[in-house]
Amino acid sequence: MSMSETGSSERLHGLDALRGAALLLGVVLHGSMSFFPTQIWIVGDDQRSVWASGLFFVIHLFRMTTFFLIAGLFAHMMLARAGVWGFVKNRLARIAAPLAVFWGPVLTAIVVVLIWNAGLQGMTAADAPPTPEYDWTNIPLTHLWFLWVLLIFYVALLVLRAPFAALDRSGAWGRVIDGITTGLIGPWGPFVLGAPLALALWFQPNWIAFFGVPTPDAGLIPNMSALVGFGLAFGFGALLDRRRDLLGRIQAWWPAYLGLAMGAGTTALMLAGGPDPHLVPMTDPATKAMTAAAFGVATYASVFAAVALALRFFGGHSWAMAWPVKLALVVGGVLTVSLASYELLIRHSFMGRWLNGRRVSWRRSPAPALSPAE
Repeated sequence: MSMSETGSSERLHGLDALRGAALLLGVVLHGSMSFFPTQIWIVGDDQRSVWASGLFFVIHLFRMTTFFLIAGLFAHMMLARAGVWGFVKNRLARIAAPLAVFWGPVLTAIVVVLIWNAGLQGMTAADAPPTPEYDWTNIPLTHLWFLWVLLIFYVALLVLRAPFAALDRSGAWGRVIDGITTGLIGPWGPFVLGAPLALALWFQPNWIAFFGVPTPDAGLIPNMSALVGFGLAFGFGALLDRRRDLLGRIQAWWPAYLGLAMGAGTTALMLAGGPDPHLVPMTDPATKAMTAAAFGVATYASVFAAVALALRFFGGHSWAMAWPVKLALVVGGVLTVSLASYELLIRHSFMGRWLNGRRVSWRRSPAPALSPAE
């Protein structure tokens, strides 16, 4: 990351790339669940592998916590630039509106897949479980749960920011907060930030350790582990925006963060049962305490490692390429779009009759009759 990236006007390319990668890794994460050694997903494949469950574990360890840290940083940045009402209008349009519009279709799609899978298993309507009674404690937020949790954190940011700004007119409290943020940058940071998460996981009832922070996808009030783990990451991201220069220090510590993430992550995986775990809640208090501590450190070490590596290797502008490579990409892209749009929009429609003199039917043409000589 160049020094200019820590300035307030420069776009944080490394964190933009990391945010996009975290969202795309969600596809890999959910896809890998079909190949677990033990079927846990509504769809299971005939091929099973511990590598698939191991891949899931690694991605799940850091992905959403990293996402919320970046969300906190960008939220604080937007609030400073757009003001309270500009921030509120933007978040309502970009977060609340998509949640309201797409929650129903996503839930419907999940129900359709469940019914389809039940049919494949030979189940009938008589085998279906009773319809649950929904209230605010068990509303299925589905895969859009993170939008709802983001809205909660945005409200918390606004509520906490107003009195802090009123009481800190001299800037003394701000300097104290900035000093604490600075003190958390180093290999010790994951231990300090991971401690509250470890405590929340230890108190989490019916905690299945392999899945780390329980996903708050049911009910309007997230579970305590998600509030602590994701909320702390969101808040720390907001504080990092106050001290953008600290991103350079995070980048410099990347070898330590990566090593700690690998060590603590491996420990957490083994304590959780390994890559082929028994997915049952932990009952032994001592084992649960050690596992929760390992997860707390591993989660934040992997978050810091991901941020540091993104700043280190993706913090600059687009890579320069030779003009023949650019030309090949332009030509290839244009041809791909052209052929696909011709096939889907022109060849089989009235446009094909207009431009080509005939319209090709979507139905497969019958095989030509054999001649007598053949």
